[in-house]
Amino acid sequence: MVNKKIKRLGILTGGGDCPGLNAVIRGVAKPAMNDYGLTIVGIEDGFEGFVEGKMREISRDDIAGIIGEGGTILGTSNKGDPFHYPTEGMNGIEIVDASARVLKHYKGWGLDALITIGGDGTMHISNKLSDLGMNIVGVPKTIDNDLDATDQTFGFDTALSIATEAIDRLHTTASAHHRVMVIEVMGRYAGWIALEAGLAGGADIILLPEIPFKWESVMRRVIERSTRGNRYSIVCIAEGAKAADEEVVIKETDVKRTDPIRFGGIGEHVGRRISQETGLETRTTILGHLQRGGSPTAFDRVLATRYGTKAVELAVKGEFGRMVSLRGLHVNSVAIKDAISKQRLVPEDGEIIRTARAVGTSFGDD
Repeated sequence: MVNKKIKRLGILTGGGDCPGLNAVIRGVAKPAMNDYGLTIVGIEDGFEGFVEGKMREISRDDIAGIIGEGGTILGTSNKGDPFHYPTEGMNGIEIVDASARVLKHYKGWGLDALITIGGDGTMHISNKLSDLGMNIVGVPKTIDNDLDATDQTFGFDTALSIATEAIDRLHTTASAHHRVMVIEVMGRYAGWIALEAGLAGGADIILLPEIPFKWESVMRRVIERSTRGNRYSIVCIAEGAKAADEEVVIKETDVKRTDPIRFGGIGEHVGRRISQETGLETRTTILGHLQRGGSPTAFDRVLATRYGTKAVELAVKGEFGRMVSLRGLHVNSVAIKDAISKQRLVPEDGEIIRTARAVGTSFGDD
């Protein structure tokens, strides 16, 4: 039964940018306007914009032709957690609870419900705001694919395709110069991009956060390949990977973020060690934000649209505190609190890991 109370529906994109965000916005706005006659209020720059009071109504012209565009027409931020909000104080940056400002804007804008599009951090914030009385429906977004309650998040397929193409290109230059090529990909604490791109691209070694590696194993594999006639090697490494006897390599910490760790540097670290200990010429490529930019794949466009339309359906039915979820071939929903109960990490002995080992891929743990 349609909830007649829903007239003004807010929408925001939180956390890092991701291919497919605009497709979700379109997937929400079209049925909301055409089928239910709702007014769509776009909150700019994620939760930061929510705290600061930045919004605009979304028109049909705003969503025309955006299904294939990367980025987000609303803007986003990964430093705007209302419960961990950075402000300029007497002694520099101070962290405060600004959730009351969000509630004030939610009521002041006359919102009846809010659709939040984001990853693990966004869903944690959404769960807290739900507890404060806001009517929220979540949409899972992250290239890391680390939300446990859904088979796949939109954005992952695009990032995977970009990383796989990069590995394909590195094969040709690696073989031409007989080098070891190290490619670092994103993923934070989850190794899904490295695992699947490495497998799809035929990487010889894949290093994951879930499987701490041994230096001697990595060196042995590249030397074996070099001496038996395979005069190059491809090493695909997730940014959160680490050696068994070392800590995670981080680029910097940022107190403005709820999770202050910014990963980066493991690729250079591994490449440097390989060069020093084997004498083999080694080069490192860090894909970085290339994985998050550009036009989404057809799969992500379709998935994002399905998520958007399902989110509107939940909102008009009054099914709040839930996140849309892909299970098998069907888009359903789960409680947000269940969706954030644990991260979706690569199982150490999962079927994809066994498949990779069967075709000779090393995970640096033998």
